Amino acid sequence: MLDGLKLTILISLATIALSVILGTVLAVMRNYGRGKLRLLNIIATAYIELFRCTPNVLWILLFRFAMKGSPLFISIFTFTLFTSAVVAEIIRGGLNSISKSQFESAASQGFNFAQTLIYIALPQTFRAIIPALMSQMTTIIKDTSFLKVVDIHEFMRNSSVVLGSATTLAQICLLYGFVALTYFALNFMLSCTVRSYHQRLKVM
Repeated sequence: MLDGLKLTILISLATIALSVILGTVLAVMRNYGRGKLRLLNIIATAYIELFRCTPNVLWILLFRFAMKGSPLFISIFTFTLFTSAVVAEIIRGGLNSISKSQFESAASQGFNFAQTLIYIALPQTFRAIIPALMSQMTTIIKDTSFLKVVDIHEFMRNSSVVLGSATTLAQICLLYGFVALTYFALNFMLSCTVRSYHQRLKVM
């Protein structure tokens, strides 16, 4: 069970890190793909809507049986594709909160569009969306339990194996209690971190 927990945490951390990178690219494409770059907007919009409007377990099943390779890699790949669509919308919301005057001021100082994004817009965006990203992290941790259906040895799957050997009601209740408490502890710590960050933002 503890080996499964380690795998769950690894998949969750890798997913959120990679999703932030891909989500940022998608958010920029959707937000600023205009004129000659309109095609980028269309591609990003189609990608985001496709994954946001379909269940994650569908993609888990598809890629698990359609791709060859390490189950760990396939799991991270699938979760990253799905989560990036959600993260892209979170980041896009942060970008929309940046006033146009900041872009105009940066242009007057000789910054091009890319420099304005990298040095001005994105740092402010990530500072504002950290709570939302951490909340998404709790969703990823819980959703890794879907990997049980394709026999990935994450926490829920390994816990089910152990539960299969339980012979008494007390053992079953103890094991289920441990599983529930573990998920709760991980997500509660993240929730407390989000609340603490919110409080610091209010003070600042």
